[in-house]
Amino acid sequence: MKRLHLRPSLVLLASVVALAGLALGLTGSARAQSTAIAPVRMVAFDCPGQSAPLVKPKTFILTCADANSDLGKLSWTSWTPGLASATGKLEVNDCTPYCAAGHMHMYQAVIVASGTQRCPGDIAAYSRVTIAFVGPSPYPKGTVADMVYPVRCR
Repeated sequence: MKRLHLRPSLVLLASVVALAGLALGLTGSARAQSTAIAPVRMVAFDCPGQSAPLVKPKTFILTCADANSDLGKLSWTSWTPGLASATGKLEVNDCTPYCAAGHMHMYQAVIVASGTQRCPGDIAAYSRVTIAFVGPSPYPKGTVADMVYPVRCR
């Protein structure tokens, strides 16, 4: 009898394909079950206590006290109960020589809002914003790949 030798990479690939097929099947059945349930309206808050709930905002302030860091020119590609994603620009103050005299710089980024939290008034809101830079970032090479900001309720 001839023995079949499989490369570990082929076994891994077959496993990934099988799991992806299983996930697609589960997603389809979960989608069919969820059609009878009212959709959840997700919001985000950029400055707790200062802003109204935001849905697909064009801008999003990250540092509310001094506005030295914000997201702008946001173009949302998705906004679902589990995840929202956009492309846009991070604008950040270099604070050189100090923040009041600093200069604002823009960096191309992909933005992902994720996590769920219940806010007062039974409002469902994202709990974090992740910023992944496309090209240069405001940080020295090799120090920070992505930025993750926790987002609080109002």
